Amino acid sequence: MELSDKLVVGFTTKNGGFSKEDYETLNLGLHVQDKPSTVVANRQTVADQLKMPLSKWVCAEQVHKNLIVKVTEADSEKGVYDYKEGVPQTDGIYTNRKGLLLTLCFADCVPLYFLAPKHGMIGLAHAGWKGTVEDIGGEMIKRWTEEGIPLNDIYAAIGPAIEGCCYIVDDRVIDLVKNVLGADNGGSPFYTVVSEGQYSLDLKEVNKHLLQKAGVQEDHLLVSDLCTSCREDVFFSHRRDGGKTGRMLSFIGYRED
Repeated sequence: MELSDKLVVGFTTKNGGFSKEDYETLNLGLHVQDKPSTVVANRQTVADQLKMPLSKWVCAEQVHKNLIVKVTEADSEKGVYDYKEGVPQTDGIYTNRKGLLLTLCFADCVPLYFLAPKHGMIGLAHAGWKGTVEDIGGEMIKRWTEEGIPLNDIYAAIGPAIEGCCYIVDDRVIDLVKNVLGADNGGSPFYTVVSEGQYSLDLKEVNKHLLQKAGVQEDHLLVSDLCTSCREDVFFSHRRDGGKTGRMLSFIGYRED
């Protein structure tokens, strides 16, 4: 796959911003108890580095569901200064419009990236355990194929997220994971028993499997080996930090010609 030099894609760390205390320093989430003006200053720092102005960012009101929305220039600047003004009730966004920067916030959940270079299509999805068991990644692939994009033209990547080493869940979650996996629900590499009713769950592996099940070729799929909980020096982690923490940003966009 040849990537255009106009493509801007990545995932931020928690370092290099202006936030203090629990949100030190590059908190990019407006829905935590950080000062909104500081978060906007942090966002401006990222915008300057990427050369993608805040006026072209698109943010979403992430609610741990599987709703996918195609966005256009009309959605520019949504959610940039006020979380509640983001694309409503949405955890997946995509576009074929150049000049827009798609963004979503994370602090352990799985960031999913989508790209179809031949068609100029890009997308992002937020897959916590709830979005994962509703197969948000598969929903994105379904939307793209409905738009006429062949499966063999679609690439995907799974970004930094909490891994099984740090993510323990109960029977309720595992039962839902088993349900979405269907016939492939057997333990490793998806989860292992830690104690009675407690499981170590690898959401990255679950999402990888679901993306492949949706038709993404194995050689078109990249998976980060970074655990957000383990890397306290690099990432915020909702689970590790007891819920009071900042947010990193996933982003993807094409600069205009």
